[in-house]
Amino acid sequence: MAALATAKRIVVKIGSALLVDAKSGELRLEWLQGLARDVAAQKQAGRDVLLVSSGSIALGRRVLGLPDGLLTLEQSQAAAAVGQIQLARAYEQVLAPFGITTAQVLLTLEDSTDRRRYLNSRATFTTLLGYGVVPIVNENDTVATDEIRFGDNDRLAAQVASMAGADVLVLLSDVDGIYTGNPKIDKDAEHIALIEKITPELEAMAGDAGTLNAKGGMKTKVMAAKTAMQSGCAMAIMLGDMDQPLTALEKGAKCSWFRAIGDPKKARKQWIAALKPMGILIVDAGAARALTQGKSLLPVGVVRGVGNFMRGDMVSICDDGGNELAKGLMNYDQVEVNAIAGHQTSEVKEILGYPGRASLVHRDNMVM
Repeated sequence: MAALATAKRIVVKIGSALLVDAKSGELRLEWLQGLARDVAAQKQAGRDVLLVSSGSIALGRRVLGLPDGLLTLEQSQAAAAVGQIQLARAYEQVLAPFGITTAQVLLTLEDSTDRRRYLNSRATFTTLLGYGVVPIVNENDTVATDEIRFGDNDRLAAQVASMAGADVLVLLSDVDGIYTGNPKIDKDAEHIALIEKITPELEAMAGDAGTLNAKGGMKTKVMAAKTAMQSGCAMAIMLGDMDQPLTALEKGAKCSWFRAIGDPKKARKQWIAALKPMGILIVDAGAARALTQGKSLLPVGVVRGVGNFMRGDMVSICDDGGNELAKGLMNYDQVEVNAIAGHQTSEVKEILGYPGRASLVHRDNMVM
């Protein structure tokens, strides 16, 4: 599959077992430096790169002298708080020689399930990538509890790929793909190179076992593939314990590819179109023309907002005759809209008393 060669934006998930030596608890610096060369090559090829990285708890537990085995929630949170600093510093140090700026982004499950927080996270990723930054993403283990956890970074990586509109998600794993059985115990297990649909039979093949420092197994990877595929993102599972794994993938390294259903933009537009409108925005003729030209909806072009909608809700955008022009996700609630309707974006802070986003509905969050 040539998905990586044609991709514009990729997400790479790195597990704890690749980053941290299981015996010593030390960072595997040489491996990380190889990954940094990969990231630099992808950036040189014109691609945006996001890294979803485990490792904070594994690094932090060594610093705190915590024993092997399962940790309590409080111990995990403490280890994450200590280890996250080391993890962020390590990525900064290996990528800086290539002129690459890094950013730390910590997420909880609510950041993907709550629409307002989802939009905030997506806007952050969009802005960082626009500046050429490589975001280093991890679950916010310092505050997350069992009720709000992703539970594994495979699932987190798939959600990040969806948020960021990525074309390709690469899971760097301790296996080279998915098999018809467990290849460690089943000599007849066959490697599956391409999966175009996730069937109950395929899900039944997936195992649950993870490594000492990792929570995920093959089952979580198949679950991640579901999310990625539906978001228009292709996904690869490959063996990560090699020098420059992304380069190896480009050269045809053994892996399992999950084919995307459509493309990220189309998948996102379909998701927006399927939401129930919570209100209506009436726009003037100038705004109506701007929308047909693919522009975002600005406050100056809005006449009024109707309905009790909140930021993140989907609304119908109509002309003054009631004809629906588009649907979109709101950056403001109904009260704010009516306060700034007809005004320039530069006036928003003075009217509301706090700065807001430039558009009421961004073109990426709109369906004509």
